[in-house]
Amino acid sequence: MKNIVNIENIEWTYEEHGDFARGRKQLGRATGGEMLGTSIFKLSPGKKSFPYHFHYANEEAIYILEGAGNLRLNNEIFPVKKGDYIALPKGLAHAHQMFNSSDKELLYLCISTMVHPEVLEYPDSEKIGVMGGKAPGGKDSSETLVAFYKKEAQVDYFTREK
Repeated sequence: MKNIVNIENIEWTYEEHGDFARGRKQLGRATGGEMLGTSIFKLSPGKKSFPYHFHYANEEAIYILEGAGNLRLNNEIFPVKKGDYIALPKGLAHAHQMFNSSDKELLYLCISTMVHPEVLEYPDSEKIGVMGGKAPGGKDSSETLVAFYKKEAQVDYFTREK
């Protein structure tokens, strides 16, 4: 297991879905980190990194390396630029989303705790995400649960119990 890795030796992975598109280099995973996740994200102009969300278990921090964009935080929009540091504790008051509103690439470092199980809530789509057996961004395993549900699908505690 390597404890040191050079960013140039990590390949970009890309994910795209409509307005959501990001490049990512997972530094924490590449060095065997367990309790801290660390990634570099790259957003093209006009793109969002993830849906608007907040965490019940994990805290995140973002440091803007290059470019400028916007942070949606607790339903307010804040401009961010190179050199800005953003703390994102858990909870509804810290619901967040990064997006690139500029005409140049936005590059940022994201560091997060890796507590699991994790529950995320997505206020715009009224969805709940559940991750068990691994922390968000952790290694894939057959012993993990990653599931998303409409919040309205809630049932009574004793539903289907005999």
